[in-house]
Amino acid sequence: MSTAPECILANELGIPYAAIAMATDYDSWKEDEIPVSWEEILAVFGQNVHNVINILLKVIPSI
Repeated sequence: MSTAPECILANELGIPYAAIAMATDYDSWKEDEIPVSWEEILAVFGQNVHNVINILLKVIPSI
């Protein structure tokens, strides 16, 4: 997925824009390993959610 169109439009309107991406399948490009399960992806996503919340809690007050 790309955030380029949203970023370009926000920039044209003078709206500050930032994107936060969460990688959940670190071996998606590898063909010689067993694919990760949906449960493993959800576990990594769950861990990342806490990281994103912490980032937002630190950044939003400074905006």
